[in-house]
Amino acid sequence: MCVDSKAGGVISKSTAESFVWRDVCLGWTLLDSERLHVIQERMPPATFELRHVHDRTHPLYVVLEGSATVDRDEERFELTKGEALEIPPRVPHQMRNDSSDDLEFLVLSSGRPREDRRNLE
Repeated sequence: MCVDSKAGGVISKSTAESFVWRDVCLGWTLLDSERLHVIQERMPPATFELRHVHDRTHPLYVVLEGSATVDRDEERFELTKGEALEIPPRVPHQMRNDSSDDLEFLVLSSGRPREDRRNLE
C-alpha cells in the first residue's frame, strides 16, 4: 500500500505498491485516493497498452524519461521528457513506446483509472 499523503511521508517507487502489466511493463501506485490517483510507469522499448477509454476518469500523462507515442482519438502525439498530454473522459487513447529506450512516465488521474477502464481491442 502506498504512504498516506496526510501523514506527510515521502512516496517513491521503492516504498510504493508495484504491479506488472502486459508481462513486461512496471507500475508503482504513488497515491491512491478517490479524487486523485498517481501512478509511475515504465515501458520497455516496443511495448504498448491496449487502446481504451475512461468514462469518468480524466488522466494526464507526463513523460519523465524517454519518448512516448500517444494516440488520442484520431490524433497522434509524440511526447518527450518534460512534456504532458491530457486525456479527457470518453476519449479513446493508447500509450506506446516506439523508441529503443525505456519510457518512464506519470499518470495523474481524477480518480482510479483501472476502475473506469474499457479496452477497445
